[in-house]
Amino acid sequence: MKKESKYGRLYSQIKSLIDKSSNNPWSNMATLIAVLHNKMPYFFWTGFYLLQQDKLQVGPYQGSLACINLAKDTGVCWAGINGGKSVIVDNVEEYPGHIACDGRTKSEVVVPLKNAKGEIVGVLDVDSRELNSFDEADVKGLEKIISLVYTH
Repeated sequence: MKKESKYGRLYSQIKSLIDKSSNNPWSNMATLIAVLHNKMPYFFWTGFYLLQQDKLQVGPYQGSLACINLAKDTGVCWAGINGGKSVIVDNVEEYPGHIACDGRTKSEVVVPLKNAKGEIVGVLDVDSRELNSFDEADVKGLEKIISLVYTH
């Protein structure tokens, strides 16, 4: 229950920041990433990958240097896009086709990002340096929070 309440507080904080001053999805993504990355202690890399002309390219993020382009239909981010749903990976070493932008990553969660029309336009990708960091509470909390990106 602790994660659920923390995500609830973060949702309120991010919503307030966006409602007060933003009408731009890129600004919303950057704000959301900054809050999540600094408030969730197990978030090692936090960012968006966005579909750009059939490529998946890095967007706003915080953490170590990211891969700029992710090979089509490979890895966890593409699994989230192609499957149209969030993906939890308890151990990235056991995930077929995992793309290792930073070898210190041990577990990962990917959440599809939808625009105002409900189309998938990218993913939120969060990595942890610990195994088994993510669960359904993370998925539900993150899905609700990233719905704020295209609210204005």
